[in-house]
Amino acid sequence: MSRKAPVYFERSALFANQPYCRLEDLDQGVINQAYEHCRQITRQGSKTFYFGARFLPSSKRRAMWAVYNFCRLTDDMVDKAENMGIPEICARLVEWEAELLQTFDGQVRPVKLPMVAWLHTARTFSLDAQPPLDLIKGVRMDLEKNRYANFEELHLYCYRVASTVGLMASKVMGYSDPCALEYAVNLGIAMQLTNILRDVGEDAQLGRIYLPQDEMAQFGYTEAELLRGEVNHRFIQLMQFQIERARRYYRQSLPGIEYLPEDCRLSITVAARLYSRILDVIERNGYDVFTRRAFVPKKEKVRGLASAWLGRKLGWRWLSPAALPSYEEADA
Repeated sequence: MSRKAPVYFERSALFANQPYCRLEDLDQGVINQAYEHCRQITRQGSKTFYFGARFLPSSKRRAMWAVYNFCRLTDDMVDKAENMGIPEICARLVEWEAELLQTFDGQVRPVKLPMVAWLHTARTFSLDAQPPLDLIKGVRMDLEKNRYANFEELHLYCYRVASTVGLMASKVMGYSDPCALEYAVNLGIAMQLTNILRDVGEDAQLGRIYLPQDEMAQFGYTEAELLRGEVNHRFIQLMQFQIERARRYYRQSLPGIEYLPEDCRLSITVAARLYSRILDVIERNGYDVFTRRAFVPKKEKVRGLASAWLGRKLGWRWLSPAALPSYEEADA
């Protein structure tokens, strides 16, 4: 993982004295430029997210690019804070939180294109302040702890860094019943657990272990073995347990798709199916998450899209990830 800070942050000092303005004072060209900037960053940063968003109506697709950029920038403040101490990172997060609250007051610095798009999205879709504030709390947790005693602790982390994204996305897409939000929370948990399982090796190199300590002990797999990257039968059993939990959260989330508008259902179906496929790839790789990165090849993404589209056309309300066919690993 690259540790180089994004250009956005390298230039942040230059932005400090830039004046704020209100959204209604911005030229439409600036707003369009902001969304195009977000589109490019989303395309580079998450192929799965970008692929799934393509099936949304244009206004909601642009909004999801803005949401992705805000979340990416927030996460990078910790993950890509090169040569910065914890006090400096914490101070930067405080400034970022203040800048976020400025957008909910309707103000933004025009030179900060991601925040221009964010403000326009927040205003257009009436986003709430609490989910993005909770997201910032989540990335702060990576500064405060690098071990999780049990799943209860990990669940809180997953909620803050991932379920909050689902709550923001739900506001963008709209929903017919507030119970949709509970399903969105579950999908966020499922996706973050998938991230954690895919990145066990990378995170260990950074000194972070997200697998619950009590569950590692339950399967007799030690921290020393994890840090050495050992894949033995105890690790495989531990990973099988974790993968089944992630799949359970996918199963508990997918019925919520039916509470979304019809023109948003395919996008979320595709995103959930493709992300759950990462778990299949981990299994195909023999649970080696230390030397092999699990990713969904392009051919498999296309097949997943076809399966999701056909399922919706035939009236299948939803399919569990385990019900989808497995494909042989193909080149991207």
